[in-house]
Amino acid sequence: MNALIVATIVLGLLVDQRWEPHGQWVVNLFAWAVLALLLARSEAARRPALLFCLLFATAGEVFLSLVWGLYDYRQHNIPLFVPPGHVLLFFLGTQIAARLPARSEWWIAALSAPVIVFFAWNGRDTLGPFLFGLFLACLWLSPSRRLYATMFLLALAMELYGTWLGNWRWAPDVPWFGLTADNPPLAAGAFYCVLDLLVVMAGNKWGQTPPPELAKVKSD
Repeated sequence: MNALIVATIVLGLLVDQRWEPHGQWVVNLFAWAVLALLLARSEAARRPALLFCLLFATAGEVFLSLVWGLYDYRQHNIPLFVPPGHVLLFFLGTQIAARLPARSEWWIAALSAPVIVFFAWNGRDTLGPFLFGLFLACLWLSPSRRLYATMFLLALAMELYGTWLGNWRWAPDVPWFGLTADNPPLAAGAFYCVLDLLVVMAGNKWGQTPPPELAKVKSD
């Protein structure tokens, strides 16, 4: 399943960008089909987390892209493959995070900080420290720290790939706050960490048993 998810993301973004005018609709249908397959193959304990992720990701995309204007997709819409894509990336993150060494999340944070501070200092990405603060808050507030560290890096890789292809672009001037942002911000993965934190909190709120992957990634 992991290989299928990686192929869906990597090839899907390429098809969306390069195959006009039908590429986006092909990717839309395929992404939802892969999500349906994931849900069908998942045990009952895993499904609520995946559905919570779909709900929060959709709401987040509407706010961040259409309301705030923090980034804009190529066709000035929210492609229908994006919400299921978030769920697929979340699932992939849980698989990878369980394999990270204990306390590696703090090394990831420590190694990221100097670059983010430097880009803010030279004016290239003054949004970065605020996003990095969100990342640190996720590490502080929840025991699933290796999941957030994994998503911080995994999301950055996807952001670099998607913006390089031209599937979306971050606004250089951040609306409302007078900050600057790189394309993408190096700490863009913080938004994905917040998404995953909301998924974990929602599961706890509604009394859902954490999926085995989340149980494994809780830090010691």
